Amino acid sequence: MAELRWRFKREDHEERSPTQPPDETEQWIHDRLTDGRWLAWVAESGGEIRGHVFLSLVERLPEPYHDNLPIGYVTNFYVTPSQRNKGAGSALLEALKQHCRSAGFDTLIVWPSERSSTLWRRSGFQPPEELLELPLDA
Repeated sequence: MAELRWRFKREDHEERSPTQPPDETEQWIHDRLTDGRWLAWVAESGGEIRGHVFLSLVERLPEPYHDNLPIGYVTNFYVTPSQRNKGAGSALLEALKQHCRSAGFDTLIVWPSERSSTLWRRSGFQPPEELLELPLDA
């Protein structure tokens, strides 16, 4: 999965050289999937992972009115070029959405790239009505 993460990011940043080795990412993914902080779905073909999507639970503080259902942060959605437009991506997103519905999530959020925005919209994601963002440029 770390290797696919590298491929995914390199497609977006072809002009830049990586600054972090893939093994650090492999450990990061392992730690978070093992302790349940993150979930991931994979698409396989020929015994190899050909795509994945990750989900992080964003907990909300308890409150007396029961509208504190969790939010899911969806990220790192990637399908290898050879598997694109063959249904793998749609199947990944459908599995993720079904899990979140069953688990009682309130909302899913994603920060799409310009290239992926139409995919997310086709899958039902819409611009937020209530979300505000403050970029903290260092």
